[in-house]
Amino acid sequence: MTGASGKADTEDAIWFPSQNYGPRKSVARPDLIVLHYTAMTTAEGARDWLCNPEAEVSAHYVLAEDGRLWQLVPEAERAWHAGRGAWGDATDVNSRSIGIEIANTGSQPFSAPQMTQLERLLAGMMQRWSIVPERVIGHSDCSPGRKIDPGRRFDWRRLALGGLSIWPDAAQTAKPEQFWRDAAKFGYRWDEGNEAAVLDAFRSRFRPAAQGALSAEDAGMMAALANQWPVLRDALA
Repeated sequence: MTGASGKADTEDAIWFPSQNYGPRKSVARPDLIVLHYTAMTTAEGARDWLCNPEAEVSAHYVLAEDGRLWQLVPEAERAWHAGRGAWGDATDVNSRSIGIEIANTGSQPFSAPQMTQLERLLAGMMQRWSIVPERVIGHSDCSPGRKIDPGRRFDWRRLALGGLSIWPDAAQTAKPEQFWRDAAKFGYRWDEGNEAAVLDAFRSRFRPAAQGALSAEDAGMMAALANQWPVLRDALA
């Protein structure tokens, strides 16, 4: 089992094992990466909580503000970070993903050392598991209405410029009512009556300054995302 004997999957990480994990269900390897923020005052506090059996939560990595990185769960195993999250046809995101907890309260910028370390971590992880940039998502993407991390302060565009996530080339022309069809095509899932949470999750990542009612600008960017990176639903379990 990779990393189980005290060796992390990446040389940048300190091995700090959690008991809170299990085998991946129905899949042999991850094809998603989910980014979170810890919403705690210290990285060490978040790390220790994710290792506490009473918490019944975990993540593969915790990334501190100064760039220190701890690995808690082997990448090959199933950590407990996404809860009831779903993306496209993936309804058990924990089994399909690697989870990274980034130390941040949600109200502050993400530090330069932290972002640099995250870029290194993502690049290695994506190469190890052949994960494509469009499969790097936020907790809010797979859990709209339940979770808001990594939040509006997170620099998704920076990751996209480095080939570690995505950003549309240009918005397309689309009517507001087309937004929901394209949101489903791109990968968002939601229950009836939870549409506002999907709009907020989308804006948090791609239009963090946007407010108010669903607009043609929202629809145009979502159309671009859906056309460039549609979820291949027939290829996913």
